[in-house]
Amino acid sequence: MEMGTLVSWEKKEGDKLNEGDLLAEIETDKATMGFETPEEGYLAKILVPAGTKDIPIGKLLCIIVENAEDIAAFKDYKDISEPVKEKPKPKEAKTEAMPSPSPSAPAAPSTISPASATRPATQPVGGRLFASPLAKKLASEKGLDLSALTGAGSGPSGRIVARDVLSAEAAGTVFAAGASYVDIPLTGMRQTIAKRLLESKQTIPHYYLTVDLVVDELLKLRSELNNMLSSENIKLSVNDFIIKAAAMACRHVPEANSSWQGTFIRQFHNVDVSVAVSTDAGLITPIVFNAESRGIKEISQEVKKLAAKAREGKLQPQEFQGGTFTISNLGMFGIKSFAAVINPPQACILAIGSTERRIVPDENEPYKVANVMTVTLSCDHRVVDGAVGAKWLQVFKKMVEQPFTMVL
Repeated sequence: MEMGTLVSWEKKEGDKLNEGDLLAEIETDKATMGFETPEEGYLAKILVPAGTKDIPIGKLLCIIVENAEDIAAFKDYKDISEPVKEKPKPKEAKTEAMPSPSPSAPAAPSTISPASATRPATQPVGGRLFASPLAKKLASEKGLDLSALTGAGSGPSGRIVARDVLSAEAAGTVFAAGASYVDIPLTGMRQTIAKRLLESKQTIPHYYLTVDLVVDELLKLRSELNNMLSSENIKLSVNDFIIKAAAMACRHVPEANSSWQGTFIRQFHNVDVSVAVSTDAGLITPIVFNAESRGIKEISQEVKKLAAKAREGKLQPQEFQGGTFTISNLGMFGIKSFAAVINPPQACILAIGSTERRIVPDENEPYKVANVMTVTLSCDHRVVDGAVGAKWLQVFKKMVEQPFTMVL
């Protein structure tokens, strides 16, 4: 965490505070957490109002005094710990020879006046639209706004040519003139997701292994166990069995239960499975700790509890930070298969697709109709070689297709 949002103050200035009282609610990049009063006293001054965003670590939030009579001394207190931001000074002219702008391209203005800021997007500030006749014709036919590409053309001196229009249209970077849209501010969680997943794809050499699983026996066992547990109002999901099977496979192939640490590989003894949960604010991965040693009933209850807390934004840091292996399940949305992005610094993530009826070969008959699930294992090639990833999937496949082996 580098910044946070002060959601609300639960105490007012002048209130008496007891150690452990809920003082404020702080939104981190992943959850909203209660901030407890660190010591007894009185809340003399609130320095950061509720609703303030992007508060850096170490920022002074409030003043707590020991005695009530000291409250008045801080009535007009202001935080002067932060340096005053000075206005940027104009850059000094340099004496080196600078290349002069091309006479064919209009110079961009150094400032934008209020009047120019209100001009239509199709009238670029500072001069005419610098595009070829064919580019203008194509843009007009397609209802596109060329001002979004001003200065970014591939022709001479940044001139927009026909290929720029076609490329921009394919990439969706040029909005139609008069297009209706809304800009959605980024939450702390969304910024963190963007940062970490970009880091993952840029720095981790992903590769993907896909296998089909016949889950008839698992579905049969699940149905039997749910009938047994009906009196306890407990219903096991297929995902609960997947978590257990993945944890057991990690015990048999510990190389997959590892992480890249720059100068060494850290291999974990316990299997702490991160389970991807979708919330209104974004994706979060609460952890089922020691999943390899838990029963499926206990795993089911833990997952339901963590998922509910995640959607309410009430997860504590220790409940989602860490983990040694991740599972992401989109099968309930009808997704047949997909390749998930690795959750760093973990080495593997398992993507679960939907279950569908398929015709498959049979030992005794030419074929049979079976329930088949497709899963894809994304691996960090720095940690898990292809043969190791394939071995892990072999063990996982056996656990799922013969679920009784999970207890061996």
